Amino acid sequence: MATDKRPQFGNRTLDNPDDVFKHNAWDNVEWGPEQESEARQKVEQNASVKADREKAERLVGAPNTYWDAFYDQHDNKFFKDRNWLFTEFPELGEPSDTSQLLPETPSEPYPGCQARRRVWEVGCGVGNTVFPLLETNSDPHLFVYGSDFSESAVKIVRQAPQYDPQRCHAFVMNVSDEQAEVPFPESSLDLIVLIFVLSALHPSRHEPTLRRLARFLRPGGMILFRDYGRYDMAQLRFKPGRCLEDNLYSRGDGTLVYFFTQEELRRIFTGAGLEEVQNLVDRRLQVNRGRQLKMYRVWNQCKYRKPLESPPMEEGR
Repeated sequence: MATDKRPQFGNRTLDNPDDVFKHNAWDNVEWGPEQESEARQKVEQNASVKADREKAERLVGAPNTYWDAFYDQHDNKFFKDRNWLFTEFPELGEPSDTSQLLPETPSEPYPGCQARRRVWEVGCGVGNTVFPLLETNSDPHLFVYGSDFSESAVKIVRQAPQYDPQRCHAFVMNVSDEQAEVPFPESSLDLIVLIFVLSALHPSRHEPTLRRLARFLRPGGMILFRDYGRYDMAQLRFKPGRCLEDNLYSRGDGTLVYFFTQEELRRIFTGAGLEEVQNLVDRRLQVNRGRQLKMYRVWNQCKYRKPLESPPMEEGR
């Protein structure tokens, strides 16, 4: 694995405010009561004028329409490859001993059924995680699935020169649809990657979506999660009229974004029957040194595990 990735967050702290423009970003930036209060006031202000009900229902009801339009416009040129994932989530690296991960014998063959390790990225977009994962991880027993709302995005993934049906499988899926079909059985996945995806759904779909995703994990498998946190710069920049309901907004292109709290995520993940491994708030200060601008970002990073199956009770006990 390459060694020139940025260090895991938390390694660069701003001890002297006079040094703020010496680097492009600072980790674990503490917010004082005054900054927290100002952020809360900005959110109250931009949420004071809600989008009209008809528009809100249209945006919530057909998210794939707006994501299709997004990828039709931007193709694969908008998002950068997420190479940072391998420092934040080392679980995506090669397992220490693949010989202990035996392939199963399925009753009906499916893509990746002979793999010893399976990863599903929900909301794969145009492959900005799928392809770096395959290129970085030389494990021949790894198989990666990628799904997305957008048929346009999945088409771009399938047409990419890196797309190898022997190592990956991309498919269209509305993750919030509990009846949507997937190409693998329940309890068959080691990891599910959920990066800036849950925020694109209506809050009423958060816990049901996680509950369904958990069914596809093997016991001990994990969901790796990263998404927008409450009072992130993106939330504070919305103008009145973009708010659909509390902490849920529509961007100019019609796509949705929700801003989570740490406690909210703990509630919906554990409500879906998963065990907490990690639940962090990543408060980062990004700066534009040329323009002397400060930009405060707030993200949530979580790892939640499917409980191991309880051992069978001994007879007579």
